Amino acid sequence: MERTTIDLWFGAFVLAGFAALLVLALKVGNLGADNARATYRVEARFDNIGGLKVRAPVRSSGVLVGRVADIRFDNERFQATVVLALDARYGFPKDTSASILTSGLLGEQYVGLDAGGDDKKLAEGDRITITQSAVVLERLIGQFLFNKAQEDGAKK
Repeated sequence: MERTTIDLWFGAFVLAGFAALLVLALKVGNLGADNARATYRVEARFDNIGGLKVRAPVRSSGVLVGRVADIRFDNERFQATVVLALDARYGFPKDTSASILTSGLLGEQYVGLDAGGDDKKLAEGDRITITQSAVVLERLIGQFLFNKAQEDGAKK
């Protein structure tokens, strides 16, 4: 009887550990139950989205104001179209700009919004026209090396 009590407690402890790991994985993967709020969707076009993914955060002044709802490729303009689901509590001016930024040591990509000064607000289906694509580290390094090689060639 004593052995079954120990086995029962051990099993409960293991189940609690698995439940804690599941909750942690959902939080890290941005799959929590934060989609219960009312949202409105706007689009933004970017030349390069880097490693941006669906469900990535949309932030303004560091505050989470929405999530990336969808990413599509526009075959006519050859650009990425990113659909942002913004929380209805936050109204942004029509001249808001969107940038793809990187945060943290792991390099999580997110969309940053900078509010403009227009009196009219973004509404469902509107498009953010002022965008800044992701900075691709490989291109920056390539440009630096190319410029360095040109400077060395000009000196000789």
